[in-house]
Amino acid sequence: MSGIVGSKLNIRGSNRIAKLGTDGQILTSTGAGTQAAFEDLAAGISWQAVETGSTMTAVAGNGYWIDTTSNACTITLPASASNGDEIVFADYARTWGTNGIVIDSNGLNYQGDDDTFTVEYGTDGTALHIVYSGSTNGWIPNLDKAVADVPVVPPNDEGIFGYGYDGGGVSMTNLVSNAGVVASDVTGVGTARGYLAACEYGGDKGIFGYGLGPLSMTNLVSNAGVVASDTTGVGTARYGPAACEYGGDKGIFGFGTDGSIFLSITNLVSNAGVVATDQAATTGTGRQKCGACEYGTDKGIFGYGLDGSYVSMTNLVSNAGVVATDVTGVGSAREALSACSYGEGKGIFGFGDTGSVTGVTNLVSNTGVVASDVSAVGTARRGSAACEYGQDKGIFGFGWTTSVCDITNLVSNTGVVQSDVTGVGSARRLLGACSFN
Repeated sequence: MSGIVGSKLNIRGSNRIAKLGTDGQILTSTGAGTQAAFEDLAAGISWQAVETGSTMTAVAGNGYWIDTTSNACTITLPASASNGDEIVFADYARTWGTNGIVIDSNGLNYQGDDDTFTVEYGTDGTALHIVYSGSTNGWIPNLDKAVADVPVVPPNDEGIFGYGYDGGGVSMTNLVSNAGVVASDVTGVGTARGYLAACEYGGDKGIFGYGLGPLSMTNLVSNAGVVASDTTGVGTARYGPAACEYGGDKGIFGFGTDGSIFLSITNLVSNAGVVATDQAATTGTGRQKCGACEYGTDKGIFGYGLDGSYVSMTNLVSNAGVVATDVTGVGSAREALSACSYGEGKGIFGFGDTGSVTGVTNLVSNTGVVASDVSAVGTARRGSAACEYGQDKGIFGFGWTTSVCDITNLVSNTGVVQSDVTGVGSARRLLGACSFN
């Protein structure tokens, strides 16, 4: 048997901070043993309905699923307790790392400290079992463990191209099968527009966002490829942004222009498809019509674009959605390109406008390193879109050569771009694309 190390417990008073990790925890095995220990400890507990509020009062003998998808939760413990009283709390949606819980011990001690201290838990997947030990030490966590063994969503199998510009905005979409076959047009859902972006979220769904207007609207894509109606009014209205997945199940829109200035703001997308307000520009050069894709299975990268001139800079995105400063000088400076992931951890930027249309590509390693240009395979064009399909492959589609086109190019799971496939779906440019499962 070995001692488990759970999520950090911060007990904060007016003058000091104490960080407790293993004090007061039971000895148990890791993995399946941890789950069994939790189940044994929680035997006889009366489990309540899922709690989504920002405050709640706990009752001894109960178990609580705490869903902090939309907000943090302050939990008030009973004002009196008897030796052996127990309460269980569990992270219902694995969101405590974003919105944690705060425990108010309500006049009683918590692990030996009085209630002038604040007890916080902020790790995704935490299972917390507390038992009252008497007035000296009060409530003690007998289990404080982040459960890592969660179902793994398989890599996304299908894709979708959506919207675009063919002289005017369109609202059509085209599904991409798990074999890379592009289906015919599905028309008429959401506001017709071009100059938008799209990314995955939730592990198996997608989202289109923003567009020429400028607009501040998004459209969710279900895990069956069904596009929802417009959601309006979140984030600065803009066109020419890029978007990618990060953190394994969340997304980020970044950059673009509002028609007067180049922007470096970003908007995070939760694993439930909720778009957050603007993150103020602190890193990254403002620009439009860059590309973005996931790499390393849980991180992202924005690359290239136009800031008044063509640039070849990139910005990495951490698995917490933090955008890093500019990295400059790899690959041909260009705008109106696209990007997607491939090979379960790598990415590819492709096509664009360097002053004339180009078909060059640049591979991205699973550590976010961008390689030098690979000469064009496939027709040079600008304003294409790209997404993953078949779990580990990619596809570039549509764009502008000397006019709008309906060309697609498959990308193998080793990053090799295939020759043109033509004639499926309405020709258009400056559209978006993402994968779904």
